[in-house]
Amino acid sequence: MPDIIEVNYHQTGKSTTINAMGMREMQAKAYDCRNAQYLLLKAPPASGKSRALMYLALDKLQNQGIKKVIVAVPEKTIGSSFASTNLTNDGFFADWQIKDKYNLCTSGSDVSQGKIKAFKEFLDSDEKILVCTHSTLRSAFAEIDTQKLSDCLLAIDEFHHVSADAESRLGELLRSVMANTNAHIVAMTGSYFRGDAVPVLTPIDEEKFEKVTYNYYDQLNGYTYLKSLGIGYHFYQGKYTDAFTTLLDTDKKTILHIPNVNSRASTGEKYDEVSLIIDSIGEVEYQDSSTGILFVKRHKDGKIIKVADLIEDDMKQRDKVQEYLRTMKTADDLDLIIALNTAKEGFDWPYCEHTLTVGVRGSLTEIIQIIGRCTRDSIGKTKAQFTNLIAEPDASRSMVADATNDMLKAITASLLMEQVLAPNFKFKTKSFDGEKPDAGTILIRGLRQPSTKKVQNIIANDLPDLKAKILQDETIRKTIPGNIDPQYITTQLIPKIIKQTYPELTDAEVEEVRQQVVADSLLSNSQIVQDGDKTFLQLPNRLINITDLSIDLIDSINPFQRAYEILSKSVTAAVLKSIQEGIEANRIKMEFEEATFLWPKIQAFVEKNKRHPDINSTDSEEKRMAQAIIYLKTQKRKTENG
Repeated sequence: MPDIIEVNYHQTGKSTTINAMGMREMQAKAYDCRNAQYLLLKAPPASGKSRALMYLALDKLQNQGIKKVIVAVPEKTIGSSFASTNLTNDGFFADWQIKDKYNLCTSGSDVSQGKIKAFKEFLDSDEKILVCTHSTLRSAFAEIDTQKLSDCLLAIDEFHHVSADAESRLGELLRSVMANTNAHIVAMTGSYFRGDAVPVLTPIDEEKFEKVTYNYYDQLNGYTYLKSLGIGYHFYQGKYTDAFTTLLDTDKKTILHIPNVNSRASTGEKYDEVSLIIDSIGEVEYQDSSTGILFVKRHKDGKIIKVADLIEDDMKQRDKVQEYLRTMKTADDLDLIIALNTAKEGFDWPYCEHTLTVGVRGSLTEIIQIIGRCTRDSIGKTKAQFTNLIAEPDASRSMVADATNDMLKAITASLLMEQVLAPNFKFKTKSFDGEKPDAGTILIRGLRQPSTKKVQNIIANDLPDLKAKILQDETIRKTIPGNIDPQYITTQLIPKIIKQTYPELTDAEVEEVRQQVVADSLLSNSQIVQDGDKTFLQLPNRLINITDLSIDLIDSINPFQRAYEILSKSVTAAVLKSIQEGIEANRIKMEFEEATFLWPKIQAFVEKNKRHPDINSTDSEEKRMAQAIIYLKTQKRKTENG
């Protein structure tokens, strides 16, 4: 199956060019906000967040009264991103220097007393910088007085691990620090959206953070070497270990994520799966005793392939491998990583060209993080590839409903990436015919302009995360088959999710955000084509003159139409049949508000066609109107019968 998405970039070099202080574009943008006490940095993988933090932290140490910097990362391998770094050679006023003693992301258990003791010693010492894991931070925090973190900068990498849930230890730690100390906080993430129903921060806490947002498209379009990104979904029957070999090209630097042992895709024997994977490549010549790296002689030509096995449960062996991954420097150092839950977030292997993932992942955040492993710019690498290997739903099995939901999640994930990996447009109210927009701006008649700073911040910083939340919503996912009136989706379902996400917004503010979301979705699901002096939006089944855009027209178009097109055209007939059967079995139940919303359309349909909508119609809107009539009749009978 071909890639669902193929994105090509212009290799402008803009995102990797440095200024007089040695800062890349995103880093300079973050440094402009260096005086903020609470800073939320949302930038994609490989954009340089770790070095951005170094610039911010050194300024706070020298110019803002901060006495200590604590950097917390989710896993040890990410700690290498914050190793001592020479910054003065490129024009900055100081270097980032950390003593080995206080880089706690080295071999050994994260929750060992040694690391907690070192953390406490650091707070009482004259040293300025410490790097540790989230786990070490949580464990040490439980044993210290919160006031010890006053006058400190607490930097949390992969910030989406924080949760507003009362049971989240990292979230509780953050809330305690904010409430009881004068500490500064820099929160860094490539995807602020968690992928579940729990927000990262409460709305009250989130308002305290100044946000710096740098989008994926600007990052990748500004690279020097990387030219394109492919995103593909492939389907298999039986065991994945019998199917993945056609997708695993060991001539490409690859991270292979096998499924969790508790998932449907897993055989339940992770060690056997690793053995089968390695056996399909070649024969193990030997395992380096000092690094744990496997040297595998490839079947096809005898070439030696270096493999890192992160599935191994032996902690000493895994520590060796992780230390090797943390310190490797050249493209020849490694060819393949086999992992379960590691090597996803923050792991820096710039030579990686392909991330191959088995099974449907739990959230869009996880997918974005995995894709980010292969989208770093590196000499000689012109294409990055993300492949998701998914079991075909089988209509004869009882799991078809779950398989269908997994399929829809995979498709919505691909759509999210398409939206994230596209140029950003600004939308402005069209005041009169003939009005000329600025470059990168689309004029829309009837569009409400953002009236408050709160709405302006959401539009400027949160749209990708908000669209992710909308696409992940169970009700929205079930509209993807096209069986719901588009206007009901855009004007009823989407504002509900916005209100749930931002409960403090007024109805007027919700409408302003809603209009931006649906306009942005329309642009993401269409192509801009030029015909002479006219510009058109090319949708899957219609062409719209861009000068005719109005909010009413946008509201009448299904924002997820492209997902339905993918489901209809990008899978085999057998798979499509299974999906459609699953969709039919899981159809949205009609609600009274939807039925009453459709009633005027039903009346207009009858008047125009001189007949009632047909339940067997191939037109999804007509079929839904027929279902609404049946629903209303049923409700009427229930009312009459008491």
